[in-house]
Order: sequence, then structure tokens, then C-alpha cells
Amino acid sequence: MKLYIVATPIGNLGDLTARAREVLLAVPLVFAEDTRMTSKLLAHIGATPSVASLHHHSTPQEIQRAVASLQKVGEAALVTDAGTPGISDPGNFFVHTIATQHPEIEISPIPGASCVTAALSVSGFPTDRFRFMGFAPHKNKRNKFFDEVAATEETVVFLESVHRISKTLQDVARVAPARQMLLARELTKIHETLYRGTPAEVLSQLKAEETRGEFVIVLAPQ
Repeated sequence: MKLYIVATPIGNLGDLTARAREVLLAVPLVFAEDTRMTSKLLAHIGATPSVASLHHHSTPQEIQRAVASLQKVGEAALVTDAGTPGISDPGNFFVHTIATQHPEIEISPIPGASCVTAALSVSGFPTDRFRFMGFAPHKNKRNKFFDEVAATEETVVFLESVHRISKTLQDVARVAPARQMLLARELTKIHETLYRGTPAEVLSQLKAEETRGEFVIVLAPQ
């Protein structure tokens, strides 16, 4: 029995690897964070597996049912909305369950796109060591989060949505006003944009444009 952890494009469908395509065409079952988005990708490549929902609201009972479904068909793939499953993504709960409770199931990574490594690769900042911090909290522990960002000596990477990006840049400017940063918007998509400068400078650049999309923030080391 085998579970493939399949990275999917973060925007440009041309970034789907040949190996990922091969797996998605072969497996009878795909677990997906958003079945509608995944169904579009599968239709694009002509794959026709069953698609089952598995996301951060999935209960332990639903995860166990997913394991049972995998055991029944023998092979399955896990995908997320975009990028690599398990990286700031609820798929890691499913992988943990299989890794710790079902040693008879082999887990195999099918690497590919990741907004984290994509943003780091164009940042120009040192990447021999970096700290990835996921999404900034909405309310609880938000101040603590940005205090940790400011205290981290190596390159820092974290994610933000369009709804809070201006507020987040203000928070970064408050705790680390002099550090250089890269703000990557809509990576690999038609409106891909990279903003560089101090947090205040990047915020000013962003305000001059129509703000849409998904963002990756890379902060230079101290």
C-alpha cells in the first residue's frame, strides 16, 4: 500500500511535474483540501480518480475513514490547494496518522512547486539557514509572532492573505523597520510581482497598486 504526497502548481499549470502527472493519472483515489480546485487540475491532465475531501476541519474519525479507503484501493495521492502538501497545510495530520499508526503503508513524496522555496530563490537573501513561520495569526498571539520575527537572526519566511497584507506590513515595519525584505505576490501567475525594500517602502509600493492575490514575505537576516 502506498500514499503519494504530490506537489501541485501554485499558479501556472505548466509547473506540474511529469512524475506528478504520472501518479495522478495512475492512482484510483486522490485526497484533496479543496475537491473543486483539484477536480479542475485532474480534468486538465485527463485524470479520472475518485476525489475525497481532507482538510483542516476533518475529524479524527474522518481521517481514519480516509485511511480505510486507502487500504481498500491500495494506492492514493494527497494534494493540497496549491504547492506541497503538509507545508503550512492540514495534510500533515493525515501523514502523521499514517506514519505513526500504519507502518504497512509506504509514504512517498512527489516533489514540486512550493511558494516558500520559490520566494526564497528570488529573494537574494542567505538561504543556507532560514525560518519558515507559516501564516501570521489573525488575533491571538499576533504580537508575539511579530516579536519572534524581529528576534530571528536568519532569513524569515511567512505567508499572508490579501485581506491582511497591509496590516502585516505595518506590523513588520513596527518591529523591524530597517531590515530589507521581499514581498512576492501571485508567484508563477500572470500578475506575479516582486516588491523589494524596507517594510515601509514595500508597503508604499503596494498601496500604489491594486492589491490582489496571495503573498509570501521574506525578511532578510539581521
